[in-house]
Amino acid sequence: MKKLIIMGIFAVLSGLFPCQANADTNVVRSDKGFTTTLDIDNFKWTRQPESCVIKGDTIEVVTKPCTDLWQRTYYHFRNDNAPVFQMETEEKFFSFIVKTDFTESHHRFDQCGIVLYLDSDNWLKGSVEYENEEYQHLGSVVTNNGYSDWATTAIPAQVKTMWYRLSRREDDYCIECSQDGVRFTQMRVCHMHHGGGKIRFGIYACSPEQSSFKAIFTDMKLTECAWKAHDGQQPD
Repeated sequence: MKKLIIMGIFAVLSGLFPCQANADTNVVRSDKGFTTTLDIDNFKWTRQPESCVIKGDTIEVVTKPCTDLWQRTYYHFRNDNAPVFQMETEEKFFSFIVKTDFTESHHRFDQCGIVLYLDSDNWLKGSVEYENEEYQHLGSVVTNNGYSDWATTAIPAQVKTMWYRLSRREDDYCIECSQDGVRFTQMRVCHMHHGGGKIRFGIYACSPEQSSFKAIFTDMKLTECAWKAHDGQQPD
């Protein structure tokens, strides 16, 4: 695999954002044997969470109330204040994997997951959104040119961890999920109209209503693109 070009500056807003890390935290491993060092300077927050602590390969994020991502469709509101923690690349073919733990989610729409956020009008995300004590929504949102759409399915509220895999093939993307980190199931295939060049991708957590919870992210890694090229009907 081509070496991923990872760029970015970690934004520390002194006094506003206590993101703490110890000295041995900053590694993401690929399954090809190389290790890409990702010290904190290789990530950048777009908007700050309530707090963040990085320990080893674990990132703990506490959400702020009334934070969300959505643009226009159906609800006719524009929410664009969810914190996203991303790295930058121009690599055209890769997969990014992360495990999420949302054991503490307890209020409607509490969520955490995988994200590719380019700007307010162009982004995608995959996550589990808490609904009630019986069920929650496993879903994805794709936003192109300022309009969001949401694809979702109900899963039991007892599910409290989920793996995600985001794969890129140029300006096309695939979001998958897994409960064991081994067997992944497709959630979404989509096109990003502005996703063909340099992109940013990573993790996010938010609480759209008056709540807050701790989201835990572990086992992040970059691999060869696991989403293989189509081998059926040829292009027109």
